[in-house]
Amino acid sequence: MLSRPRVLERSFLPVAFLGAGSMAQALIQGLIQGGLASPAHIRVNNKSDRHRLESVARAHGVQAHADKRSALAGARTVIVATKPKDVAECLAQARVALEWLDRSGPDARTKVLRVTHPLFISVAAGVSTRALEDLLPEGTPVVRAMPNTSSSVGESATAVAAGRFATAGHMAFAGRMFGAVGMVTELDERMMDVITGLSGSGPAYVYLMLEAMTEAGARLGLDREVAYRLALQTVRGAALTAQATGEDPAELRRRVTSPGGTTMAGLAALEEAGFKQGLIEAVRRAAERAAELGK
Repeated sequence: MLSRPRVLERSFLPVAFLGAGSMAQALIQGLIQGGLASPAHIRVNNKSDRHRLESVARAHGVQAHADKRSALAGARTVIVATKPKDVAECLAQARVALEWLDRSGPDARTKVLRVTHPLFISVAAGVSTRALEDLLPEGTPVVRAMPNTSSSVGESATAVAAGRFATAGHMAFAGRMFGAVGMVTELDERMMDVITGLSGSGPAYVYLMLEAMTEAGARLGLDREVAYRLALQTVRGAALTAQATGEDPAELRRRVTSPGGTTMAGLAALEEAGFKQGLIEAVRRAAERAAELGK
């Protein structure tokens, strides 16, 4: 596990985002709020939604680029943040743009030489590093990452895996970059689909639990806002307790469950409803879907 950085190396700036969806915006917000990159060092390009592109640029003060050629000119790092189904088209266009920039030399407007092979970091679920490399110029360093949307508040759980041409320096940079927006760990790429199902999709599972707890409180007479605040703090407190103690969650659960008490009654209801098995199945199905998306 890598520690959080204070600054990003200038040799990896500017950063160009291909895609302006929720994950891209979460990472942009995390990088800026963490002081890792200024808006002037961040560029965003989107496939077709010009309104979203302009909205992201206004919200974060970053540079909006309608075409990939201008977005990639001089870029040292490229974040592929498109939907998995759009990756092939996106990188085909990026490759054409990079090859044009290679032939043209310094950008006529900025006079900045493009690095021969900028680092490509993909956050597209299910797309392997080999598939990404095959779509890019030979020798392009690629890192596959799976963060989650908690990046926007600096609390993502991210896994990274190296492609064939990614060096230790590239991986160290990727670790520091994602470390700016949460916890990051380097894993064998064979585990990335599992990571997608567990922590990539994980925030949605927690939000569903919060929905259910809030709804239960409201149905039993609590003001909905009060119920939500109590549920939110309960989840936060439990997570912080588990983190602070480092104890097995099963032991923590046993410790707060008195025989014949209220917590035992609640847990029995969850068991009857298949709560634990349902979560296990959710992770499994999400991991399977990630693998399908990569085919």
